[in-house]
Amino acid sequence: MKRIKSLIQLAPVILLLVLFLMACRTQKQEVEKKLPNIIYILADDLGIGDLSCYGQQMFTTPNIDKLAEEGIRFTQHYSGSTVCAPSRSVLMTGQHTGHTPIRGNKRVPLPDSTVTIAEMLKEAGYVTGIFGKWGLGLLHGDGPDKGYPINQGFDVFVGYDDQGLAHRYYPQNIRYNDSIIPLAGNDHIRQVTYAPDIIQQRALEFIEDNTTSPFFLYYATIIPHAELIVPEDSIIRKFEGRFEEIPYQGEDYGVENFNPAGYCSQIQPRAVFAAMVTRLDMYVGQIIQVLNDHKLLDNTIIMFASDNGTHLEGGHDPLYFNSSGGLRGHKRDLFEGGIRSPFMVFWPGTINPGRISDHISAFEDFMPTVAEIIGIPCPENIDGISFLPTLLDMGEQPEHDYLYWEFHEQNGKQAVRKGKWKAVRLNVRENPDGPVLLFDLEDDPGEENDISSEHPEIVQEMAKLMSLSRVDNPDFTFD
Repeated sequence: MKRIKSLIQLAPVILLLVLFLMACRTQKQEVEKKLPNIIYILADDLGIGDLSCYGQQMFTTPNIDKLAEEGIRFTQHYSGSTVCAPSRSVLMTGQHTGHTPIRGNKRVPLPDSTVTIAEMLKEAGYVTGIFGKWGLGLLHGDGPDKGYPINQGFDVFVGYDDQGLAHRYYPQNIRYNDSIIPLAGNDHIRQVTYAPDIIQQRALEFIEDNTTSPFFLYYATIIPHAELIVPEDSIIRKFEGRFEEIPYQGEDYGVENFNPAGYCSQIQPRAVFAAMVTRLDMYVGQIIQVLNDHKLLDNTIIMFASDNGTHLEGGHDPLYFNSSGGLRGHKRDLFEGGIRSPFMVFWPGTINPGRISDHISAFEDFMPTVAEIIGIPCPENIDGISFLPTLLDMGEQPEHDYLYWEFHEQNGKQAVRKGKWKAVRLNVRENPDGPVLLFDLEDDPGEENDISSEHPEIVQEMAKLMSLSRVDNPDFTFD
């Protein structure tokens, strides 16, 4: 009788405890539900002038433009480097090329000690996937090395691990985690299965498979890199005959000693380039559509950028298309045309649509921005600064004191941007203390006039920053 009486007396306490636990569980579910999905779309060698929202006149990119029109478009955003692998290393690590482990296209894997944004997000409860080109670690006969994506925080990888093999759009196979996906009909002679179409299909399936979990989709397409080739469908027919063409002679499928890292010949390179960017725009539209179909759009952040400036390979004519948007230089340059990237962020209901920002930002800012969005700490020793205040148009936006780049081809190059000032040093390997070119980007965005002789004190400051901004890396030296 006493036990029954005691239980009756405890009933209100037990009820309160149950209600408290239920409330905690509901609160946890609400927090998890509110974690936004994050999609980062990275084009390959797409110039800042190759999108109609940045001034392209020869063709339009309506789906990509929609991200800008209904989100925010940046005018002074910079890629991590002027070529593929180091730019992606900066994006993944939040460290610029003076600190990030991979500083060139040399086949060096990310070290085990590297903390990537995928690892950071996976720890926070995200499902992580990369679809497209990795370039920071390979799958060998003995298995994936330490830099391979599934060893760097990604749950799913579909695409190319080797940036050299990513030159071709009709390879015999692509990677799927630690195995391969054969591409039907492709045998280095026939071109049947277009790899980007398969990668796109798998990326859409990834979204559909994770409608109830927060996900990070790193969509690292190979379009419009180097080899100019597309399927014979309605997209290319839209552009055939529209442009005066200069045929390109390359390294074709089916020839003796076929080069799997080469670029095919193309009799209509201008039409094909326009068709490739249009196809990428179609892929973006399909991503938006599948998000909308599954009622995920309002809780998804989409960012779009390019890994470096426009290329000069495979028959592409960047001057004809104004691919650099009037800026000086191309891929492999540290002038603005080699590192200025298109960048837009789409976040329905959070970012006021149609905004344009001249905030100076770079790839290393992606990691701290995402960390601030979801409320988690960043790894130590990163170089990025969150641009969330700019996205929200709220609060004070911290600014970079300066941005730094280094490049290890063509005798070595370094560059610094500090406010309106841009400094470039060439032939660093031959002369590490050589002359520094100086430009005022406010008055001279095309970097046409070297004014170093007029501002010796600024040149001295920039040269000092070039020296202080890097730590030695035995795989990437200027010796």
